Formats: sequence, structure tokens, C-alpha cells
Amino acid sequence: MKKLIFPMLILLTLLLAACSSSNADTGSEETTEETITYESESGPVEVPANPERVVVLSSYAGDLIKLGVNIVGVDSWSAMNPNFEEHLDQAEVVSNQDLEKIIELEPDLIIGLNNIENADKLQEIAPTVLFTYGKNDYLEQHIEIGKVVNKEEEAREWAEDFEARAQALGEEIKAKIGEDATVTVIENFEKQFYLFGDNWGRGTEILYQAMDLKMPEAVAETALEPGYFAISQEVLGDYAGDYVILSLTEDQDTSFLEADWYNNIDAVEKGNVFRANAKAFYFNDALSLEYQLDFFEEKFLGNK
Repeated sequence: MKKLIFPMLILLTLLLAACSSSNADTGSEETTEETITYESESGPVEVPANPERVVVLSSYAGDLIKLGVNIVGVDSWSAMNPNFEEHLDQAEVVSNQDLEKIIELEPDLIIGLNNIENADKLQEIAPTVLFTYGKNDYLEQHIEIGKVVNKEEEAREWAEDFEARAQALGEEIKAKIGEDATVTVIENFEKQFYLFGDNWGRGTEILYQAMDLKMPEAVAETALEPGYFAISQEVLGDYAGDYVILSLTEDQDTSFLEADWYNNIDAVEKGNVFRANAKAFYFNDALSLEYQLDFFEEKFLGNK
């Protein structure tokens, strides 16, 4: 009998040891997932070192796409952007109100603007990082997104390279159109136009900051400080520079394109109005900036 008991005790001990080892391994997987701490505007936030399921609620989808980060939920404006379409074909369209839908997406990181509602509830779903629009300049913002997703070096390298390319292209453009030539950026909406300053997307950061092209004085007086300014359509001629970048919202009224008052504007008569698809032109994320830079090279220099 003793001869039987002894081997059974050994077998039991081995089984217990195996179970203990298995539990320890499982526990290790659950508790040692790598994280980093991002110093956000509101304080430190512990985020995944390698986020795999990100929900982006405003503005920054193009930055994440550029950095190769998987997006599972995205805001409706980004979802409409034709430049993002192939990268977001598997992403669900969500807003900060869609809490249940966001929970179902099982995000490991949420990114958005700090003026959204339900921020406290979003933080209960996943680590949440919110930014104030315009607090960082357009290149610094990409670097900050890079920090959040643990790709700061990659983001910084891109920003430095992009700035150099934009400045170089700006010199070529000024050599062609003249140092004193002015550029106006506008967008149609309903029966109005919106004028833009130097930090409101639509390529303004590239034109006015990186390239240092000139803004008409009338635009600077009205739109530079607030970022944008609405005018009635018929006074566009008072604000149009030597060149006009028209961010065209095609699903709004575009009958002005056939109006005499529009076609009599000097820039229109000279063929110096460059039309862009507004849906592809709204933002100032890295992917949009690349698109805008190519657009300006093609339109001003005819190089594309």
C-alpha cells in the first residue's frame, strides 16, 4: 500500500506545481501589459505602450493613420474625408454621445478634443487623452499624438522633414508668383463664405506659416485673430487676394460659380482660383498636410 501512495503523492505534487505555474503565467499576461505615462493637459494619463484599438473623436485621425495606428472608431467628419477612406473602411463612426457603441468597440485608447461632453464617462471606458485645439501648433500637435501612442521619434522626424519640404516649396512658389503676391483661403457654406487665418486647416498653416505667403490685409484684420470670419458672398471681391484657394463644399449651394459678381473678381478672371474638395481639405493633421502640400505644388507650379 505504501508503495502505491508514494508515487501518487509525487504525481499530485507535480500536478499542483503545473497548475501554479499556469496560473502564474496567466496572471503575468494580465498584469504586465506595457504602459507609458503621457503628460496631458489635465495631468498624467497611463496609456498602452502599443495601442491597438483607438477611438478618435475629433481632428486627429490623419495623424494616427500616418503613424500606422489602428483606428476602430472615428468621428463623422473624418469618416467623410476621401483621403482617409481606405484607412477607415473597418472603423465605426461614433461620437462622444455613443457610449454603448464605444464600449462595444473595446478601445484601449480614446483621443479627442477637450470640449466634448461625457469626457468623464469616456475615461471609464479606456484611457482618454483630450487636446485643446490650437494650443499646439500644427506640427507640435502631430508630435504630441506621437507621444500618446509611443511613436514620438517617428512623429518628430516627419514634422522636421515636412517643415523643410514646405519651406522649400514656398520659396519656389514665391519665386514664381512674386514675394508680395497675396493668397486668400475661403470656403463656401450655405449663402456665405468663410475666410481663414493662419491656423484653421484648409492649408492655411502651410501657406502662411511654413511658406510665409502673404495674406490680404482685409483678411488679416478680420480672420487672423479669431481663426475664421464669415462674409456674405457678394463682398468676396473685397477680400480676394491675387490668388484664392477655394475649399469647395460641393453639397452646398455652388451657384455663385456662375454669377457675374464672382467671375468679375480679378483672381477669377486671371485663372488664379484653385478649387479643392472641402472634405479632403478641412484638417491640419499629418495626412491632410501631405495632401495639401501636393495640391499647392500642382496648382501653383504645375509639377504634379
